[in-house]
Amino acid sequence: MSSLYEKIGGEGAVNAAVDIFYRKVLKDDRIKHFFDGVDMAKQAAKQKAFLTVAFGGPNKYSGEDMRKGHAHLVKNGLNDSHFDAVMEHLGATLKELNVPADLIGQAAAVAESTRNDVLGK
Repeated sequence: MSSLYEKIGGEGAVNAAVDIFYRKVLKDDRIKHFFDGVDMAKQAAKQKAFLTVAFGGPNKYSGEDMRKGHAHLVKNGLNDSHFDAVMEHLGATLKELNVPADLIGQAAAVAESTRNDVLGK
């Protein structure tokens, strides 16, 4: 059985998704301030590696765990409404890339499973 990573199109699809996703995020007044001063090339590379693993692709993710990596953002007010905005952009991005709805659902479930760690709950 092929992984979600393979079903959505592998590395090329993940790379395209992350690029489109961050374009959306950086235009969103609800959340763009969390990326002030962030090296977006580095951020995108980390996100690509994370999503690859999360979707069942090869593990090249060496970033911090979600809780630790987002703790400074939680201190600056990161909450469920911001996580919801990110989820919205992820879904819209995958839809824009013509990923089938059932696969978008699987991807959303994977992303949703990180909510408590990202928000330090």
